[in-house]
Amino acid sequence: MTTFDRSAIRSFRFVDCDLDAATGVARLRYAFDDGPELVETVTVPGAPFALEGARAQAATRALRLLHLLAGVSYYKAAVPPQIRIDGYTIDAATAALLEDAYVHGLGEFAYRNGLDLHGKIRFPADAATDEASAPALDLRAHALVAIGGGKDSLVSIEALRALDVAQTVAWIGGSQLIRVCAERTGLPTLNIGRQLAPQLFEYNRQGALNGHIPVTAINSAILVLAAVLHGVDQVVFSNERSASYGSLIQAADGSTTNEVNHQWSKGWAFERAFGEHVQRHVAADLRYYSLLRPLSELAVARQFARTDRYDAHFSSCNRNFHLLGERPVNRWCGICPKCHFVFLALAPFMPKPRLVSIFGRNLLDDPAQVPGFDALLEYRDHKPFECVGEGRESRAAMAALAQRPEWREDAVVARFAREIAPRLDAGELDIAPLLVVDEEHRVPPALWERLRAHLAA
Repeated sequence: MTTFDRSAIRSFRFVDCDLDAATGVARLRYAFDDGPELVETVTVPGAPFALEGARAQAATRALRLLHLLAGVSYYKAAVPPQIRIDGYTIDAATAALLEDAYVHGLGEFAYRNGLDLHGKIRFPADAATDEASAPALDLRAHALVAIGGGKDSLVSIEALRALDVAQTVAWIGGSQLIRVCAERTGLPTLNIGRQLAPQLFEYNRQGALNGHIPVTAINSAILVLAAVLHGVDQVVFSNERSASYGSLIQAADGSTTNEVNHQWSKGWAFERAFGEHVQRHVAADLRYYSLLRPLSELAVARQFARTDRYDAHFSSCNRNFHLLGERPVNRWCGICPKCHFVFLALAPFMPKPRLVSIFGRNLLDDPAQVPGFDALLEYRDHKPFECVGEGRESRAAMAALAQRPEWREDAVVARFAREIAPRLDAGELDIAPLLVVDEEHRVPPALWERLRAHLAA
């Protein structure tokens, strides 16, 4: 067994990557210094894949992009001062994309581990590397839609269905909860396998640095590779505009406030940079976008509430998706920030008995839940490090409930009306402005006008 001493490690190496078109298995190889190779595998169903000419070149470019982004899972174990790329070279634009993804995507990880990564992550760019734009591949019109088992991706799937967009719902890993949701859609499915290098778990036991990574960036790259292999022209995620806003962390002495975004790779800055990079460096006719970017979390919740098709199947509770540790017996643990926020976001748009039936209890009538909701409201606490909406959304939702007879007597709502609402600007508690559809997005123009009409209906 190799001893892992992160303080002695000087470099992280992207050794190389390869794809077996006959089996759909991609191997991503990494190492620290001259240590043993860490090999991750990603398996795309549907093989064998016919890869020739421009399509083969696009697959190689997509594979390398995945190799570089997935490396963050291993790099973070030691955060060494040097990054090396052994098997190929990258241009300056790719290096810049990666540095942004690592620095900002590891923002929460750095905060929790007391690190400052700004200016310390440098990917080696080669000036001689060809920066020629990638050609179009004549991809067929079909959307590969990421499904996560929660409300957001189901809203996207149903919107695309209503607009007659051909789609396959895709997910990565072995979650049975996601599988059940995917099968509930009645659409074609694609379950991609991902196996982390087993040494990583041993390194964690030996004191490797650990924490949150930009997993959406990795999953985006996996689906881009799958789209090239399957010859489809769209990779669709379901990240709403609230994902672009982080938690405001105040220094202990109160001197400075820094933003740390748990969901940075779900935000607009990443979507725009990654989507543009894919069209320039992988395939000109491959569109990567989030269907829900023009919406707030509350607007997404309103869309979800319009159908009860998934009430007994969906879950946004992250405890269902942890790699290790205990999972809730039911689909909702009822005590985590995600459970708190989804309950609160749906409450203004859904009959109370239906919502309580989904969760199995009324989270807003439990005084023990007050601290959790305070964090969502950004009241005497910062926004949780979770994929939840902005504080102003939570405050507006709570204010709306405080006006409704069926909710206003519940413990958490009554306490908000009594203690918190009087401290707030009443003009900022209106829910209507938060439901306005935004214009900042990457939805293809031909789809956008129809989508806008669907969302407004």
